[in-house]
Amino acid sequence: MTERLFQFIWQFQYYNKGNLCTVMGEPLQIIYAGLLNTQQGPDFLNAQVKCGDTVLAGSIELHVKASDWKQHGHSHDKNYKNCILHVVWENDKELGLKMPVLELKHRISHLLLAKYETMMHSQAFIPCQEHIHKMSNIGFTAWKNRMLIERLQQKAEDIITQLQKNTQHWEEVFWQKLARNFGVTLNSDAFETIAASLPLKIIGKHKNNVVQLEALLLGQAGLLQNKFEEDYPIMLQKEYAFLQKKYRLVPIHYPVHFLRMRPANFPTIRLAQLAALIYNSNHLFSVVKETENVKEVLKLFDVTANDYWHYHYTFNEASAFKKKVLGKQMTENIILNTLIPVLYAYGWYHNNESYKDKALQWAASLPPEKNHITKGFEALGIENKTAYDSQALLQLKNKYCSKKLCLQCAVGNKILKE
Repeated sequence: MTERLFQFIWQFQYYNKGNLCTVMGEPLQIIYAGLLNTQQGPDFLNAQVKCGDTVLAGSIELHVKASDWKQHGHSHDKNYKNCILHVVWENDKELGLKMPVLELKHRISHLLLAKYETMMHSQAFIPCQEHIHKMSNIGFTAWKNRMLIERLQQKAEDIITQLQKNTQHWEEVFWQKLARNFGVTLNSDAFETIAASLPLKIIGKHKNNVVQLEALLLGQAGLLQNKFEEDYPIMLQKEYAFLQKKYRLVPIHYPVHFLRMRPANFPTIRLAQLAALIYNSNHLFSVVKETENVKEVLKLFDVTANDYWHYHYTFNEASAFKKKVLGKQMTENIILNTLIPVLYAYGWYHNNESYKDKALQWAASLPPEKNHITKGFEALGIENKTAYDSQALLQLKNKYCSKKLCLQCAVGNKILKE
């Protein structure tokens, strides 16, 4: 028995309540089990019980062993003076407390304990995979909805923190998050740092010159420091030298990576595409806020890097002709991982449900992500038809299943309850 499992059992009253009595033999009735307290103090607050003929109202403290009361120093803690009941798994020691004591060791289902023990020691993809089919479609859909909202809420909190660092400038935050997404995974931190080093007041002054935009982005990434033979990178190098001196720019200290990466994701290509997006758009976040459906958003990101990159993936190394379009898959990734979280955060910050609803609708309109996590759930018969589903499943796996927080999960709760 663990303390968290014991709290879970008491919270949902998963024990035999027939002929309930204290360790002293007094009849006991639980009128209200109390509200779980996640702060300092007793485990459950505002509870109400009837012991004999007396109704008591106050807090309830739980321990695996009765002797834990003294070991945890509760006898001299004023936070516990309002306790009306001490609930224990095992009454291993008589403490002479003024409150009644309830022992539950022989009132809890051995099947519940066995299920919990099995899940906690499971090495499977998810701890409950042998029982997950018992969850109804309606129940699992409701839990997935909760998972997606929880995931977006967590991202929104990070975005609001970043907003405060940027003096409440939403366009600036959007620019930094957008750049981060262009860095894919390996270069995401570097790209976000590049964006932070190039505020919009600088970017805006050169918006109509794609060469200068490329020079700024590639220069801040430290990719214009080599000796070049081709005219185009030499021109970028000169442009950056002038702009660097003008704005007193300092290249970022993050390295940008090329290894273990498809050429289409090379930082040179992604930065050139980001420059093209800036060049072809105007007040992009404002436009995104007013755009209604995903198809219209996809058109906003229909950009191609300039001509030099049709024949290159890196400087000084020519390649076969191929237009470096941003691509539908990359655009969908940007919508899912940048536009939707920022839009949701904007709605949450301004208490505007329409933006939050639109973010959820866009997630439901995008195709699902395919990775080892979503494939693992699909193998168990779990539906993954849209990005709404895949985002929810990622949250469930990473924040609950992998941490074995089955007691906080609706699926685990359902399994243990049975």
